[in-house]
Amino acid sequence: MGQIDHIKKIARYGLENDRESLLKSLNEFIEFFRESKKVNLALQLQSLLKESNRNSGNLTKVGSDHYFNQQNERETNDLFIDKLKSDYRLGNLVIDPEVKNELIYFIKENNSIDLLQKFELPVSNKLLLHGPSGCGKTLASYVIAGELNKTMYVVNLGAIVSSKLGETSKNLTKVFKKAALEDSIIFIDEFDSLGKIRDYNQDHGEMKRVVNTILQLFDYLPQSSIVIAATNQENMIDEALLRRFDVNLEFSLPNKSQIEELIQLTLKKGDFKIPSKTALNKIIRQCETLSYYSIQKTLINAIKRTLFKQLDDKKLEHKINISVWSELIELEKKALKK
Repeated sequence: MGQIDHIKKIARYGLENDRESLLKSLNEFIEFFRESKKVNLALQLQSLLKESNRNSGNLTKVGSDHYFNQQNERETNDLFIDKLKSDYRLGNLVIDPEVKNELIYFIKENNSIDLLQKFELPVSNKLLLHGPSGCGKTLASYVIAGELNKTMYVVNLGAIVSSKLGETSKNLTKVFKKAALEDSIIFIDEFDSLGKIRDYNQDHGEMKRVVNTILQLFDYLPQSSIVIAATNQENMIDEALLRRFDVNLEFSLPNKSQIEELIQLTLKKGDFKIPSKTALNKIIRQCETLSYYSIQKTLINAIKRTLFKQLDDKKLEHKINISVWSELIELEKKALKK
């Protein structure tokens, strides 16, 4: 039997969902390659067959319940950028003390579900974080996941939002169903793109349907699951949606005290230090109006450039070059103005 005949048999048994004959034909094809001295091809085919059996236990019949379950699982997984367990804790987060205090209570509530249910008290499990970019909203979600030891799903908005009528609502339903089944956290960044104010003058009602779907999903979210939404434009979110959040926290740019705390936290485990208190105060003043992210980014880049310069000079002092850091801060300010 020639190569073409083997391929025809494999194609026929695959289309007929005849698993037993398909496996037999594949093994015959592998043996054919061995006899033809095409050992590499034989090994590759054998490896693919073993990998398939290891992943699924056996071949899935097209059209079977298991086949459709696998398809649905793949489609749902595509709606997430990441599934993670976080190592971040409250000590990693530098924010306004009042906001941090509210996060502590939110975490405490979700660690005390049994106690609250005993007294028939609801659990706050829908959290909105809003404020400028780079001010700790995403990090706060990681901290909550870490403190609660819960799996967090980071939603892929690009996959959620669809031009097909009703598809966005269906995708959102899949996301919330996944979280409900696993008692996990859903994190939705740029939430305003989903929960925009409903414009009743629009010709189509797709946005209204999406907002209504989110309202329903919020209402039926199990108390053991959590949804965290983040946005830079709270004013763009529908009022009815805003009212559904149990906790609404505003993140702001850091003040002088928080800038210093962030710098000290970033340098805590490193070898590099700031040369003097005078130099630190100069940098803090210069960093006002920048976000936490921008400040930390310029600091880390300043450390790297200081290290390279000191290595070139063959004089390692473990002190940050303040001039370099100052220049990086000014470059960051210019970049943000563009």
